[in-house]
Amino acid sequence: MASYSDDLILAGKLADAADSITTARFRARDLKVSSKPDRTPVTDADTAVEDAVREVLAAERPDDSVAGEERGGTAWESGRAWVLDPIDGTKNFLRGGPVWATLIALVEDGRPVVGMVSAPLLGRRWWAAAGEGAWMSDPAGERRISVSAVSALSDAYLSTTDLGSWTEYHSREAYLGLVDACWESRAFGDFWHHCLVAEGAIDLAAEPIVNPWDVAPMQILLTEAGGRFSDLSGAERFDGGSALSSNGHLHDEALGYLRR
Repeated sequence: MASYSDDLILAGKLADAADSITTARFRARDLKVSSKPDRTPVTDADTAVEDAVREVLAAERPDDSVAGEERGGTAWESGRAWVLDPIDGTKNFLRGGPVWATLIALVEDGRPVVGMVSAPLLGRRWWAAAGEGAWMSDPAGERRISVSAVSALSDAYLSTTDLGSWTEYHSREAYLGLVDACWESRAFGDFWHHCLVAEGAIDLAAEPIVNPWDVAPMQILLTEAGGRFSDLSGAERFDGGSALSSNGHLHDEALGYLRR
């Protein structure tokens, strides 16, 4: 198996560069905000992060392609491509909430092989590389992580991002059926609940609508942590438009509810 150690080190360098910008612009009085065509917000911090990361990649990996939420690009089906979300959780960032992160993934021939998630206001970072396990750091230190051993939905902890999105993009009834089958549900949302599944704090995270850059690092993080990641059809891909993260034991049964 190929080693991605150098790429993982680079991903950490990219996250450091992103964190220096986002933390400086968080709650800034002169933060500039606009809207994209889908009416989601974008700040000058989003664009500054992506531009800074692209600059480093151009110097360090000039032969790799780059696809980002703010500057575009979709060429990840073949070869090597870095997929970027400069600030996942922009609405939280705008409101002064701490739950947002920079997401970085290296995708090789359509499959993520390196993932990095950095949430500086939470004091947490998660990362993984193919064959090298899944890891996180927090104020307690750095440690390898793995998914939970929960094997029954009746004991499972489930999260989504926004209940309203199930009405608009999939089926509110299907999601509520899964909620009823589980022990407990919350809406940790965005990047955070996928990372919580990877570290075993919760068991399932489901989203009816995602962009590729929202979940590219999650696929490798979940699989290296011993879990599963797919879209809601069950296809193990980050660009299917939806997402289900699980500890693996519950994946097929959860899909059964969400496919209804």
